[in-house]
Amino acid sequence: MSEQELPAHQLPEREAMEFDVVIVGAGPAGLSAAIRLKQVNPDLTVVVLEKGAEVGAHILSGAVVDPSGMDKLLPGWREEEGHPFKQPVTADHFMFLGPAGSVRLPNVLMPPLMNNHGNYIVSLGNVCRWLAEKAEALGVEIYPGFAATEVLYNEAGAVIGVATGDMGVERNGQPGPAFTRGMELHGKYVLIGEGVRGSLAKQLIARFDLQKDREPQKYGIGLKELWQVKPENHRPGLVQHSFGWPLSLSTGGGSFLYHLEDNLVAVGFVVHLNYKNPYLYPFEEFQRFKTHDAIRGTFEGGKRLSYGARAIAEGGYQSVPKLSFPGGALIGCSAGLVNVPRIKGSHNAVHSGMLAADNIAAAIAAGRANDEVIEIEDQWRSSAIGTDLKRVRNVKPLWSKLGTGIGVALGGLDMWTNQLLGFSFFGTLKHGKTDAQSLEPAAKHRKIDYPRPDGVLTFDRLSSVFLSNTNHEENQPVHLQVRDMDLQKRSELEVYGGPSTRYCPAGVYEWVEKDGEEVYVINAQNCVHCKTCDIKDPNQNINWVPPQGGEGPVYPNM
Repeated sequence: MSEQELPAHQLPEREAMEFDVVIVGAGPAGLSAAIRLKQVNPDLTVVVLEKGAEVGAHILSGAVVDPSGMDKLLPGWREEEGHPFKQPVTADHFMFLGPAGSVRLPNVLMPPLMNNHGNYIVSLGNVCRWLAEKAEALGVEIYPGFAATEVLYNEAGAVIGVATGDMGVERNGQPGPAFTRGMELHGKYVLIGEGVRGSLAKQLIARFDLQKDREPQKYGIGLKELWQVKPENHRPGLVQHSFGWPLSLSTGGGSFLYHLEDNLVAVGFVVHLNYKNPYLYPFEEFQRFKTHDAIRGTFEGGKRLSYGARAIAEGGYQSVPKLSFPGGALIGCSAGLVNVPRIKGSHNAVHSGMLAADNIAAAIAAGRANDEVIEIEDQWRSSAIGTDLKRVRNVKPLWSKLGTGIGVALGGLDMWTNQLLGFSFFGTLKHGKTDAQSLEPAAKHRKIDYPRPDGVLTFDRLSSVFLSNTNHEENQPVHLQVRDMDLQKRSELEVYGGPSTRYCPAGVYEWVEKDGEEVYVINAQNCVHCKTCDIKDPNQNINWVPPQGGEGPVYPNM
C-alpha cells in the first residue's frame, strides 16, 4: 500500500494555505514567473514549491545561457554586483569526432543562431539561487524541501492547488513515528514548472489531453561532470561542441566542453533516447568520450568535482503540449521548450514564466480565478519562444530519420533557410515513435564491450553518484514504481536484455539471481531524479514519483 493508498479516514486533515498563484518548481521558469507577477502587481501573494533541499539543489544544465530572457526580466542586471554571469563566451568550436581523429567545422558554415557570442557560461543552479533572492526580496514565499505530489481540483474539474507529500511514511506505506501530513496550497492559478517529465505535468497532460494534435515528446539523457583543470589547460570562455564518436552514426547525441571561470570546465554528453540498441550504455559512452585524443588533454592533471544527470526535452516546436488548462499552465521544461541544436532552454524558460505571469496577473486583475487562461496558449507561438523553436523544428526529426551524417547536414541547411528565407523546404516534420517505442529487442543487437574505468579520467557510476551528494531515506515507499513486476521480467529482461541496468545513470536498477530466479532490485537511494526510466522503459512500466521532500541530489554548482 503506497502513501497515496492510505485510507483517508485514518489520516488527519491537511492544513491549507491560500495564495493568488502557486508555482511548482524553483527553476528558471518558476522563479521568473514569480518575479514577474510581483513586478506587475506587488500585492499578489505568490508561493514557489521546490522539491530540492535548497533552491538549485536539483538544477543541472550545461549551461551556456542566452541572456535575452534575463534582459527582459531584470533590465540593468549587468550593472549589479554579485550576479552569477561571470564568464562570457569568447570562442566557439564545433567538431566532428571519429575513432582516430577529429575535424573542426568552420564557424562560417554554422547558422548564425548557433553563434554563442554574447552568451554566458554559468552554473544554472547558481543562477536559480540568485533569482530566488530577487524573488524573495519582492515578497515571494519560497518553500524548498517540499515536493508537490498531488494536484487538487474543484467540483468542475479545474485545478485549484497542489498538495505536498506526507513525510515519515514507512516502506510498508504506513505512517511511522515521525509521520507528518502534507500541506495543501490553494491558488487562483497554478503554474507547473517542475522540469522535464515532471510527475504533476504528466498527470495534467493526460487528464486534459494537452498532447492532442501534437507530436510525441522526445528526450535525451544528459550527463555532466564539473572538473577543476590545470591552468595551462584552461581557456576561459571557450565553448566546444562535438558529435560523432563514440556514438555510431545511427545514434543521435553529442558533447560539450564549457570553460568557466577559476579553472573550471564543465563536460557533458547527451544521448538521444530514441536509440534502438538496448545494450547501449549512455554513462559508459560519456566516459569513453573523454578518452578521445581531442578531449583528454583538457583533463590531464585535473580533478573531478561533481557529477549529475537529467533528461532533456528534445521534441521542440511540434511537440510542445497545449500550455494552458483550467486553473493553470505548464511553463519551462515542463512544456518542453528546449532548442535542441543550441542545447539551450533556460532563456525560453524565463520567457515562458514571464508570458504566463503577465496573462495570469491580468486575469486576476479582471476578477477571474481557476479558469483557463487560454491567452498563454494563444500567444507563445508568436512570442520569442515560438520564433526560437520554429526555426530549428526539423533538426531533431532529420537527425533521427537520416542519422548523424546526412541528418545533421540537412538540419544545418534547414536552419540556414529558416534564418535567411523564413521557411523550410521540409515544412514541419513529424517525430513518429516515442522513445520507449524506439527500443528494439536484444536479439537484434550485439552487446557492447566497454573498457573498465581507470579512476583518473574515467569512472564507475557509484563513485559518480557519490559526487552528486544524493541521499534518500531508505525506509520509505520506493518512489520508482514498477506497475507489473511480472511484465518487467517477461519483457524488459527476457526480450530487451534488461536495458534499465544500463540507461540509468545512477545504477538504480539491477537484475540479480536469487534462488535460481532473476530478481529485479531497485536501489532507489541512488536516484538522481533524471526521469530516464520513466521515459525509456519499453513497456512504460516504470512510473517516477517524487520521494520525500528535500531528498535526491544536492548539486552545489551544476
